[in-house]
Amino acid sequence: MAVTKAHPPEAITAALTYGLTDLGENRIEELQEKVDLLGRDAGTWHMVGHLQSRKARQAAELADLVHSVDSLKLGRRLSSFSLEDGRRTSVLVQVNVSGEAVKSGFTPPEAVEAIHELVELQGLQIRGLMTMAPFVDNEKVVRGTFQKLRGIQEQAARIPAYEGMELSMGMTNDFALAVEEGSTMVRIGTALFGERLR
Repeated sequence: MAVTKAHPPEAITAALTYGLTDLGENRIEELQEKVDLLGRDAGTWHMVGHLQSRKARQAAELADLVHSVDSLKLGRRLSSFSLEDGRRTSVLVQVNVSGEAVKSGFTPPEAVEAIHELVELQGLQIRGLMTMAPFVDNEKVVRGTFQKLRGIQEQAARIPAYEGMELSMGMTNDFALAVEEGSTMVRIGTALFGERLR
């Protein structure tokens, strides 16, 4: 998935030209701007950044996949708005495997219990899990983060209503390790578009 956050619309047009149709934005305002400019059907739009629950309605309307459901409150709001519109929103459950205070997400002990509740929300389709590894030059730490998420996925798979198959993990700096550890979706920005402009 091409992370186009903070890059101009021309970058997205170039990505689409080369067949990259999964487009990720970090902020709901920027997602709105680019969808308005390029069209809802230009590609598959991903909301990859932290999402405040007060912006859940916008996300449910704009995103084909919300990567960052990090609380039951957010999940409930997304579900509620989706049901109002007569549809379901596809989401990933964000797990803060590394335990870093600067990152959002359920802790590993909370995650499986939260999934039990989230799968019961009729307005959501739980597609899988997402995490971010620490930005460190330590392969063991990074690989361990991805292995732990895969372990949580294996636990979640025992929940009868859980059908999530996606493991969204890995970015420009660590996607190779993520793929080796079972990632089904990598989020690549810098390697495709260079450093962000802002």
